[in-house]
Amino acid sequence: MSNRLAQATSPYLLQHADNPVDWWPWATEAFEEARRRDVPVFLSVGYSACHWCHVMAHESFEDDDTAVYMNEHFVSVKVDREERPDVDAVYMEAVQAATGQGGWPMSVFMTPDGEPFYFGTYFPPEARHGMPSFRQVLEGVHNAWTSRRDEVGEVAGKITQDLAGRELSTGDAGTPTEETQARALLQLTRDIDPASGWFKGDTKFPPSMVIEFLLRHHVRAGSVAALEMAEGLCGAMARSSLYDQVGGGFHRYVLTPGIGGPLVPHFEKMLYDNALLCRVYAHLWRSTGSELARRVALETADFMVRELRTPEGGFASALDADSDDGAGRHVEGAYYVWTPAQLREALGEQDAELAVRYFGVTEEGTFEEGASVLQLPQQDEVFDAERIAGPGGIKERLLAARGARPAPGRDDKAVAAWNGLAIAALAETGAYFDRPDLTEAAVAAADLLVRVHFDDHARIARTSKDGRVGGNAGVLEDYADVAEGFLALASVTGEGVWLEFAGLLLDHVLVRFADPESGALYDTASDAERLIRRPQDPMDNAVPSGWTAAAGALLGYAAQTGSAAHRTAAERALGVVKALGPRVPRFVGWGLAVAEAALDGPREVAVVGPALDDPATKSLHRTALLGTAPGAVVAVGVPESDEFPLLADRPLVGGEPAAYVCRNFTCDVPTTDPDRLSAALGG
Repeated sequence: MSNRLAQATSPYLLQHADNPVDWWPWATEAFEEARRRDVPVFLSVGYSACHWCHVMAHESFEDDDTAVYMNEHFVSVKVDREERPDVDAVYMEAVQAATGQGGWPMSVFMTPDGEPFYFGTYFPPEARHGMPSFRQVLEGVHNAWTSRRDEVGEVAGKITQDLAGRELSTGDAGTPTEETQARALLQLTRDIDPASGWFKGDTKFPPSMVIEFLLRHHVRAGSVAALEMAEGLCGAMARSSLYDQVGGGFHRYVLTPGIGGPLVPHFEKMLYDNALLCRVYAHLWRSTGSELARRVALETADFMVRELRTPEGGFASALDADSDDGAGRHVEGAYYVWTPAQLREALGEQDAELAVRYFGVTEEGTFEEGASVLQLPQQDEVFDAERIAGPGGIKERLLAARGARPAPGRDDKAVAAWNGLAIAALAETGAYFDRPDLTEAAVAAADLLVRVHFDDHARIARTSKDGRVGGNAGVLEDYADVAEGFLALASVTGEGVWLEFAGLLLDHVLVRFADPESGALYDTASDAERLIRRPQDPMDNAVPSGWTAAAGALLGYAAQTGSAAHRTAAERALGVVKALGPRVPRFVGWGLAVAEAALDGPREVAVVGPALDDPATKSLHRTALLGTAPGAVVAVGVPESDEFPLLADRPLVGGEPAAYVCRNFTCDVPTTDPDRLSAALGG
């Protein structure tokens, strides 16, 4: 029989709707029930593509005896961290403070007032490796609740008081300077492994936001070292098993099993990673003309459209790491790995022999059970590109053969923020590479957000599924990343309505998310549900923090409109980057990238012509979009168009289409020559 999760819009919650555990969604009624029964609340937080979340579910939440004990002694609440990042952030902060580490599934025991007192992540069904079993944890918490209530209350109170006191305000730190940026670059050079091109550490996540900073810093400051580091990181990722060499797109992260050993990916594919990396590789191509960057940007864009696009026009959140291995087992990576025998079956003997060499496949395997993850190992051999990547070539045939395998599950909910990131990536990639289908996909996703996620006051909902809006309010990253996507779409399409929608979202940021005294930003709105603390985090993680994303969108909108209020808010928000950038640049990469734009202006480009489809106007517009000046904004239209404030008082020159390059709405002499415009935007 289904539990209360059966009506959820979250695929993760729906995966637990048939558990014998009497799950509640996060709701006031759950805590009221715990108070009525005088039992603690067990909070379990995860997400659909989380491997260990599935493991704990199979081992414990699907076990009848465990469920009976949980139902008798706890009110159990299941949360999708992607739907409720605020709940996840608050309690993850407590987990990390108490245990020194975090992760998912996150397991938190709390009072009926939401005050946490015992924490963990994954617990096994039997005690092992010094870790208690989940049943032991349940029994220990129950005994403490019934026999040492005063002690439990004291612990919960101290933790809650500590969390509530963690307010952050750096609005008076001032905006980042050239010294800030140079010191951040110096710290990054200390963190990089020059031999591999990766940052040091056994677990390697794609540093997309740091790479964006490096590319922008190279242009503004002329730093060869910054460009070399960006190229090294992008090359290492594209050649490794982090990248899906057959279908395009990136996995979540890779692990280094030992010195000189092959990198082993965690196979889930997230929309946000692929959106951010698609944009970064497109920007690398824009700066260098790299063929590898062009290929990866387009393959990643095609992956998103092919495998993550939903019937409603938006983009699904993720693909699972696990899938059926064809023998009835649910195995991580089964969809993506190959043995030599499987290559021979798909390609025939001769092409399989080539594929083995090209993708680094071995008889012993580089993963598990003799299978290999495809990668492009360093080698001197020159391969026939047409035979590998041409029509009917090896990659195309392997993709078709893989398509016959049981596919990983897909989390079909559309997260507003991540769709905003995808909109920006696809709009720009489509424009750079003359792929109008990609720009059209960006427009369709933007239409979905306005049609389904917006209410009558342009407040945005966090998620939707199957065209049905979810019940959770948008957080700061939703407003900021969607505004960023709309600003990119306005620059690419010349449709001012997207600039207007971005402004509506950013007005909410100014009024409902910003502290008017300090300039600090909060992750939840002033009128949002009250948790034990109001979450606030300026540090980038897998995605730009809401704080730094808002700074970037506010700065871009100010450049498009001349709004002093938005410029001031952006500069105050960047105070945190001045404070943190030189010390921990890998965790404020997007903030450092925004700071590069602020230091450069950012430059404002107004392109005017008799019509958007006029060839000379299109040439200037494309040149403007391909300019590498950090964070430059582009407006295109007919003279005196009221869709873009940048176009006001910008006439044609001698009756010809013209481009004006400006800072703070003060412009250089206009040009009708695309080459001169390109030179003006090259740094």
